[in-house]
Amino acid sequence: MTHLLVVEDEPNLRQLLVNNLGFEGFSVEAAEDGLAGLLAHRARRADLIVLDLMLPHMDGFQVIQELRKANDHVPVIMLTARGSESDRVHGLSLGADDYLVKPFSVLEFVARIKAILRRTHPLELPTALRSGAYRFDLTAMEAHRENRPLDLTPREFRLLEILITHAGYTHSRTELLEQAWGADARPTPRTVDVHIANLRKKLGDDEKKNLIATVGGEGYRWTLLVEPDH
Repeated sequence: MTHLLVVEDEPNLRQLLVNNLGFEGFSVEAAEDGLAGLLAHRARRADLIVLDLMLPHMDGFQVIQELRKANDHVPVIMLTARGSESDRVHGLSLGADDYLVKPFSVLEFVARIKAILRRTHPLELPTALRSGAYRFDLTAMEAHRENRPLDLTPREFRLLEILITHAGYTHSRTELLEQAWGADARPTPRTVDVHIANLRKKLGDDEKKNLIATVGGEGYRWTLLVEPDH
């Protein structure tokens, strides 16, 4: 299982990131400062590090320097509240692979993580999935039904990706809001229902097919078997 390390000193954000990455199927460890993060990585090597730049004891720049000095080329995605271009350039010049400026959407965060992992661990994450008459290209964010493309919005595709990559699992409306919209967004559970209704229509879903099942008052579940499409 792909192992990720989140080094972030803000407790709420740290927990949000850990929850979201765990929900995506990753093994996730967290550290609240730079030194603890470096020690955690040395104890159990991460496949990717999510690294805040402004950290106590040892900042993100120092962590990256220590990693690269030890010839450790683990992928690093930087998180920063700074809008300064010079900070981003400095971090990238030290060997970071990507960056996100706070506040950022969970949707973009997860997409960036997966993009880096596809480059560095191409055999661990399938880029295409098949489920019944449907084929999903996770990299291109495209869905096809019997080889015909479906016109999905990025948000609809993100909801679909959550459902198909956890087929058989019931996702509450709250989980879907957190996963597809992020903690800073202010949609309501009704927003999820509207997007799911639109998604069902575009998929050609109905009561007979029941691709996206409504589970009591809890949430939604993808009902078909999902397999990698090679």
